Order: sequence, then structure tokens, then C-alpha cells
Amino acid sequence: MRSAVLVVLCLFYTAACTPTVKVEAPDKPIEINMNIKIEQEVRVRVEKNLDEEILSNPDLFGVPAKS
Repeated sequence: MRSAVLVVLCLFYTAACTPTVKVEAPDKPIEINMNIKIEQEVRVRVEKNLDEEILSNPDLFGVPAKS
């Protein structure tokens, strides 16, 4: 009798310990923050290249040529 009760209790314990896995989508959207420094570096490079092009072709951009 005692071993039967022990077996039933063991069955209850193993049933209570069954693992569950839940896969859910997040409530909030994923945020991606861009680094502003990269944007500033690109602008500086473009401005330097533009200055070189303006100096090499002043008539093309409507800038008077240097004497």
C-alpha cells in the first residue's frame, strides 16, 4: 500500500515538473540607433571632394576663376 502511494506521488511530481516553452513576439518594436558620427564623416568627405571639383572646374559651377 505504501509503495503504491509513493508511486502515485512520484507521478504527480513528474507531471508538475514538465517543461513548457513559449514563443511570443515582442510587444515593442525593435529600435536601431544609428551613430551620428558616421553621417558627419560622410558629409565632410563629400564637402572636400566638392571643393576640389569646384576649384578644378569653376565655370561649371558658376564660380569666377582665380587668377
